[in-house]
Amino acid sequence: MNIRQLQEADYETIIEAIDDWFDGRQLSHLLPRIFFIHFRPTSFAIEENGRVIGFLAGFVSQTYPEHAYIHFVGIEANYRGRGLGRQLYSTFFETVRPLGSTTVRWITSPGEQRINRVPHSNGLSR
Repeated sequence: MNIRQLQEADYETIIEAIDDWFDGRQLSHLLPRIFFIHFRPTSFAIEENGRVIGFLAGFVSQTYPEHAYIHFVGIEANYRGRGLGRQLYSTFFETVRPLGSTTVRWITSPGEQRINRVPHSNGLSR
């Protein structure tokens, strides 16, 4: 498995797959291309054998740089439960901390409450 920054070329691949990753829920409209262009330094893809199987789209607030925000995380259903989301979150935390962020914020939908169990031993608060 390899974690790297999102690239603009990843957009179509992820948008075409994301609704399937979430059991047919229509979520692709919640992930604008802007994350794949302007927020690449703090947005990541995880891939296996060159194929994207998960991603995290996030950014540091320009208004409040001590705050970082995770906009969207998705893991292909067949790869869930393997700690890939945790790896993406850790990569994000490790990236934004040196940029001055001490708080990370995210919103979860009612069906995704398990993400709130992400350990906070990373030194950042929610």
